[in-house]
Amino acid sequence: MVAAGAVLRVGLGQLALAAPIPLYGVLIKVGLTETLAFVSGFVFGAAAGFLTGALIIVTSDLLMIPGPWTPFIAAIIGIIGVGGGAIRRLVANPSVLVLGISTAALTVMSELLQNAWFAVFFNIPIAVALAMAIPSMLTAVANNVVLLATVGVKTIGLVQKLTASCSDCRDDRAGRM
Repeated sequence: MVAAGAVLRVGLGQLALAAPIPLYGVLIKVGLTETLAFVSGFVFGAAAGFLTGALIIVTSDLLMIPGPWTPFIAAIIGIIGVGGGAIRRLVANPSVLVLGISTAALTVMSELLQNAWFAVFFNIPIAVALAMAIPSMLTAVANNVVLLATVGVKTIGLVQKLTASCSDCRDDRAGRM
């Protein structure tokens, strides 16, 4: 999940930087970073979700534009993975609606934290930073809700089946020994 997220984020970042109009803040939100962090947290637990989100950011930033923001953004995206683990603990079998609402709330929280950090780091009034970030925030919320409701739900089911079949294999092998 980390490799897929990092490759997609780097590709979209390069595409955005090559675009004739400034699209970086919008296109970078179209990747699967948050969705994969959430899915990993949902299926494997909060710690795995945090690591997935954080490592996607760190890996992709090292290949693109690393900076002092990298650890902060990595931690913030990791929180989405923690949210995935928390949702799984709170609602064992959530509906797509519950996942969508959870994803929207986690994305808004993530965007607010990222833009607040940006404002503090670059000494910009927080209200100005948040106003400038509205297109990026709207893109991120729409992207994450759509991706989780489509790709994310399918990925959760697939990974759960694969991990269940792997644990069945281990149980069979352990029983034969």
